[in-house]
Amino acid sequence: MNRRLFTQLMALVAGSTGLLGGETEGAEGGSAAAGDSQPGPAKPQSADDARPLEAVCAKDFETLAKAKLPSATYDYVAAGSGDGVTLAENIAAFQRIKLLPPLLTGVGSADLSTTVLGKRIALPILLAPVAGQRLYHPEGVLAAARAAAAAETVLGVSSSVGHSVEEVAAASDGPKWFQLYAPRDRAVARRLVERVERAGYHALVVTVDLGERKDADLRNRFSLPKEMLVKQLRDIGFEGISDEMSYEALVQFNQNAWDLALSWDYFDWLRSITRLPLVLKGVLRSDDAKRAVSLGLDGIVVSNHGGRRLDGMPASIEMLPKVIEAVGGKSEVYFDSGVRRGTDVFKALALGAKAVLIGRAYAWALAADGEAGVRRMIELLRDELLNAMLACGCAKLAEIRPELLALEPRPPIGRASE
Repeated sequence: MNRRLFTQLMALVAGSTGLLGGETEGAEGGSAAAGDSQPGPAKPQSADDARPLEAVCAKDFETLAKAKLPSATYDYVAAGSGDGVTLAENIAAFQRIKLLPPLLTGVGSADLSTTVLGKRIALPILLAPVAGQRLYHPEGVLAAARAAAAAETVLGVSSSVGHSVEEVAAASDGPKWFQLYAPRDRAVARRLVERVERAGYHALVVTVDLGERKDADLRNRFSLPKEMLVKQLRDIGFEGISDEMSYEALVQFNQNAWDLALSWDYFDWLRSITRLPLVLKGVLRSDDAKRAVSLGLDGIVVSNHGGRRLDGMPASIEMLPKVIEAVGGKSEVYFDSGVRRGTDVFKALALGAKAVLIGRAYAWALAADGEAGVRRMIELLRDELLNAMLACGCAKLAEIRPELLALEPRPPIGRASE
């Protein structure tokens, strides 16, 4: 067992047996640190002590990001579609799943490594494609790319991330998947895919249900700054984009640039122009999963896009088992939406996911502290997953199984939960 883990476990034991003094409940029910556990009024802080506390969970990073970002930008990241029902349900559904750790398993260390599309990574946590990252931090996805590479995991790169395919590729040598939105002009799409392949990306992630409708963005009249929109369109490869164009003309061009009426034939076309593995993101239905398998797609991401696309969709984690069953091991299945803790990662893996993707969690960390923040966020999730694995007697990811979970029944519709 490594020294850091041993120290963490000893602190946990000490806290549970009262060796650290009286337990003080924090905002989320966690015990306070040893130095804060003594009774009595808080001691005055010196100038050196008056510094912000280090984030210890995703919620902390959200708080830090909210304090740093303009309110409209924070809402763009944090808000869900409509009334936010699906956004909230993504998190609540995880909380209804309980862990049932067996005792005396004799496991003192664990291997978190796995493979995705044949590429070995250090942990089953990938960075999802997140748009507009320069809104959150000046370096944007370039900082996230370095953090992902340092963690030895995959970076998903959005078509609208704010840097070009080549700029992101040059930022780190870690594995990258490119999220492809479908330009209406197939010539533009072909050239983009060819650039992705030349730049050394490992897969194409295809998100076919484009668009967001969020009350917060409408209320805030949120829009991408002109220079970012110009760069984004040029980075995709659209021609005729000029700095002299009015903002209204750019917005109109952008609205007409994407194919919103795709069919399954699109994947046949992609297969004809690239040898890269194809991953379909946004699957919730068993029939869609079976269709993806029949087309020979290499991966499927079970996702409702974090509740950003359409309110009223079910929680992704509740649909995962049905998709796993439909796929039948014929394609790799990943999970996205609502992951805030390493225990959430554990639960998704127990229900059959090969790996999970995180989005908002690392966007908040990027806003809070750039590359260092994203590194810290990944480290926290890793440590939480490791803790869950040791507690449940899992020395490797393959030993995480459904029997370690207890599924709490949902409250009846129309009755308030007690």
